Amino acid sequence: QQSKLLLEQRMTTTSGPTSGPTTIHPLLGRYSFVVAQPGQTLDQWTVLTAADGLHLAKIRSFDLEHPTANILIEPRRKGFIAQSRAGDLTLLYPSSERQIASRQSTLDPSAPTVIAPRANLLISANQADQITVFALQNEHPEISLSGLWAQVWYEGYDRPIYSWQSSSADNYFEPKFSLMPLAFGTLKAAFYALLFAIPIAVMGATYTAYFMHPKLRTWIKPGIELMAALPTVILGFIGGLWLAPIIESNLAGVISIMLLLPLALLLLALMWRLLPEQFLTNSQAWYGLLVCPLIVLTGYAALSLGPEIELAFFAGNTPLWFKESLGLDYDQRNALIVGLAMGLAVIPTIFSIAEDAIHGVPVSIVHGSLALGATRWQALTSIVLLTASPGIFSGIIIGMGRAIGETMIVLMATGNT
Repeated sequence: QQSKLLLEQRMTTTSGPTSGPTTIHPLLGRYSFVVAQPGQTLDQWTVLTAADGLHLAKIRSFDLEHPTANILIEPRRKGFIAQSRAGDLTLLYPSSERQIASRQSTLDPSAPTVIAPRANLLISANQADQITVFALQNEHPEISLSGLWAQVWYEGYDRPIYSWQSSSADNYFEPKFSLMPLAFGTLKAAFYALLFAIPIAVMGATYTAYFMHPKLRTWIKPGIELMAALPTVILGFIGGLWLAPIIESNLAGVISIMLLLPLALLLLALMWRLLPEQFLTNSQAWYGLLVCPLIVLTGYAALSLGPEIELAFFAGNTPLWFKESLGLDYDQRNALIVGLAMGLAVIPTIFSIAEDAIHGVPVSIVHGSLALGATRWQALTSIVLLTASPGIFSGIIIGMGRAIGETMIVLMATGNT
C-alpha cells in the first residue's frame, strides 16, 4: 500500500496537461514500469527499498528516433516494443540496455496489438476484421557487453550491482548474467590456492631433488605424485564439511600455527648447528624426516593453546573480534578453506614437474661448483635453480591452469557460492 501511494504521488506531481507522460506500462515483475515522455525518451522506474523506506527511482532511459504512442510488453520477459504514432516499432530490453531493432510499419497504435507468449510473433488486429502476424527474432535480448561485464541496475535494487543469477523458481525473476563475479571468484580462488601451493611444492621439490637421501626420495616422490589421483569431490568434501568447521572452532589456534611453526623451525635450525659434526654429516640427508615430529608437536601445541590465545588476544571470540576490530565477517567456508583444499590438488602437479627439472640438472655442474669452493646452498641458488628454472616455471603455469580450471573443490569448499 505504501508503494502504491508513493507511485500515485509521483505520477500526480509529474502529470501536467503539457508535460505529462504519454503512456505508462508495467513490466513483467513486481517493481518496475516504463514511462513514455512527450519527447523521444522512454524511462524505466522501479520501486526500491532504502534505509528510510520505499522510494521510486529512475534507473535508465532510452532515446528513440520518434515519440512513443504505445508500448507492447512481452508476457514472459522484461522486453517491450515502443510504437510511434506513425507505426514505427523499436524493440528494447531494459536489463541489457539494448535497442535491439527498429523497423517501419503501418500498424495503427490504437489497434489491439500483442506479443505472443514465446516472444516470437507480433499479432495485430485492424478495423477490417483482419489479423496480421509478424515474426520476431529476439532469442537472447538480455545478453550484451555491458550486461556481462558492467554493473547493471536491476529492479528492486538501490544501486547498480554485479550479479550472476541465471535462474530462479519465480516467474517474475529478472535473469542476471554478469560474468564479473565468476571471473573474480575464479581468480581469487586460484590466487589463494597458488599462494598456499607454490612455496610448499617448489621448496619441497628442491629439498627432495637436491638434499634428500635417495632411499627416502624413492618413497616421498611417488607418494606425493599419487596425491594427484585424489578425486576433486573428495578434496572438496574434506575441505567444506570437515576442515571448515575445525578451522572455525579453532581459528585462534590456526592463526598461532602460522606464527609458531616458523619460529620453531628456526629455533631447531639454530640448535641443529650445535650438534657434533659427525652426527650432522650422517643425518643431513634425513633432516626432512627428523623434523616431522617437531611440525606435528608444534601444531598440536598451537591448537591446544588456542583457547588461551583467543582469550588473551581476541577477547574470547576470534570471529567477533575480526568483525568489531577489522570490520571483517568470518564465514565458515572462505578463501582460506579454498586455498587449503585446492592447494592440495595443485601441489602434486607443481612438485612433480619442478622436482624432475631440479633432479635433471647435470651432476657434473654441481660437482664442479663444489670443487671450486662453493657451498651446497650456493651451488643450489646460483646454478641448480637457474638451470632448472624453465621446468619450475612450467610446473607453476600448469598448476595455475589446474587451479583456474578447478570447479568441484571451489563449489563445495565455498558452499555453492
